[in-house]
Amino acid sequence: MIEFTMPSLGADMEAGTLMEWLVKPGDHVKRGDIIATVDTQKGLIDIEVFDTGIVNALLIKVNEKVPVGTKMALIATDKEAPVPIQKQPPGVERRIRATPLAKKMAADKGIDLSTIKGTGEGGAITHVDVEKVISGKIPPEVHEEEEKTGAAENIRMAVAAAMSKSNREIPHYYLDVKVDMSKALAWLTEANKQRTVKLRLLPVVLLVKAVAKALKEVPDLNGYWENGLSEKQEINIGFVVSLRKGGVMIPAIHDADKKNVDELMTSLNDIIPRARAMKLRSSELSESTFTISSLGEGNADTVYGVIYPPQVALAGFGSITEQPWAESGMLDVRPVMNITLSADHRATDGATGSRFLMIVKKFLENPELLVQ
Repeated sequence: MIEFTMPSLGADMEAGTLMEWLVKPGDHVKRGDIIATVDTQKGLIDIEVFDTGIVNALLIKVNEKVPVGTKMALIATDKEAPVPIQKQPPGVERRIRATPLAKKMAADKGIDLSTIKGTGEGGAITHVDVEKVISGKIPPEVHEEEEKTGAAENIRMAVAAAMSKSNREIPHYYLDVKVDMSKALAWLTEANKQRTVKLRLLPVVLLVKAVAKALKEVPDLNGYWENGLSEKQEINIGFVVSLRKGGVMIPAIHDADKKNVDELMTSLNDIIPRARAMKLRSSELSESTFTISSLGEGNADTVYGVIYPPQVALAGFGSITEQPWAESGMLDVRPVMNITLSADHRATDGATGSRFLMIVKKFLENPELLVQ
């Protein structure tokens, strides 16, 4: 029997509140299926199952807050003998289609969603439907703004907790290198001539690809520190996304090393807006093996990042700016990017970190290598 537990969605998470079960005892589930929605400091998160089998029992109730690691459900594998299906505990509700904001509003006001008729896509209940029920008590626009402000404050506190833990426990070391981006930008310009505006590539996609390929050659930086260095086989790049109300989310681009530049651009175009809308899956928040922080154009020249535990490294990319560049005894002006590495000195040393940066530099200054 598989024990499905409250997942950890980062070093800052200690507990989560079950908002909705999306399965019932007897349902067949497979790896990747979303089976519950959990409320955390990072908002409402869809929780995935990582095994295949039949739901045998749901162990916690809707609106129950439990610590990370608490058993939430029991799942019988397909290889196991059939077992008697246990009844749902009191408080476990049938699946009701509703937006995350509608669920939270209803929970805050003690409103039974099953009594509301949804007007959203496919009959889903929206926050407008809930507002109609509580009309006259809470002005809709005020309530929604309070929700956004509260969520932003929760995320800010979650980031503060994780970064405090990082500074307290991780002995950081920092390295940096300057990269001539002229060939990379020229390659992008040429590549985008063959693409529509919607499909065009941005410089950030080359950064993700270069880091993913460099981690294949320097695997010591792709892993977790858990009473020792644990290297990870998958290269899942966490990408720092700034939220409009403050704070950041760091969703993962899974198997970044196996994706080509177009697939990586598609992943970024999908995951960034979902991160800002706080509509991420649990695996996208918990499975990053290395983090990238890129401020984009018109921002600071250099980024010195703080490692997100239990990871052991983070790469920071500053703005591309015109700078003097000496090469073969000649002085020129080139578009230059400063790249920094923040790394855990318990896991690696400066020689390893320097090798990683030199490989990233090689790929960005020879972009044709990124598409081989």
